Amino acid sequence: MSEPLDELPADEALAAEHALGVLSAPERAQAELRMAREPAFAAHVEAWAARLAPMLDALPAVTAPEGLWPRIERALPANDNGSAATRLWRGLAMGSMALAAASVAALVVLANRPPTVIAPQAPPSAGELLNARLDTSGGQHLFVAAYDPVRQKLIVTSLVTPGSDPVHVHELWLIPADGKPHSLGLIAPGTSKSMPMPEGLEKLAQEGASIAVSVEKPDAPKHDRPMGPVAAIGKLAKI
Repeated sequence: MSEPLDELPADEALAAEHALGVLSAPERAQAELRMAREPAFAAHVEAWAARLAPMLDALPAVTAPEGLWPRIERALPANDNGSAATRLWRGLAMGSMALAAASVAALVVLANRPPTVIAPQAPPSAGELLNARLDTSGGQHLFVAAYDPVRQKLIVTSLVTPGSDPVHVHELWLIPADGKPHSLGLIAPGTSKSMPMPEGLEKLAQEGASIAVSVEKPDAPKHDRPMGPVAAIGKLAKI
């Protein structure tokens, strides 16, 4: 018989609770910061999310109360994100309701699925990292990024609900002091991505440089600047 949730190692229990969506706002913020700092902990969360995904797929769709979306849209600041941003906000709200509905059912069946064991990795000291919180123009927190200048490695975590906007992709950008954007590739909603900083950009990824995410068409030709709206942006700063 596998271990109940309250008997799991502390990191495993926290990762499972994050994937279930049962953490309080302060606890979730601390967990997201750990995901940005510690690849091993981010992997724990991703593993739990993958294990719980089949249960979320089995849940019936939840119909939003009449008039909810117009109220959300009226509360959003005016910007040029258009329908893509609207789909992002709707997906975030619906994803939160689905996670809450799934939490009780998930806790019942966790004991039947033993946790994946992931070898711990020694994280760099906090003083070496540059951290960025990527927010929308309205202050909504959508991504967390951390850059280790010693290992020249970037870790980005998306908090966007998977499937919220299936007709677009999210592209990462490094924007240094000169204002010229450099593409860092794509990140899928609801995932963590760890990557080496592309050759030639290591010296540009410094304190004060920005990490941004744009909403792009999947069939867009190769480009050297965001072609779609910038959904979120944040500056790298010392932790």
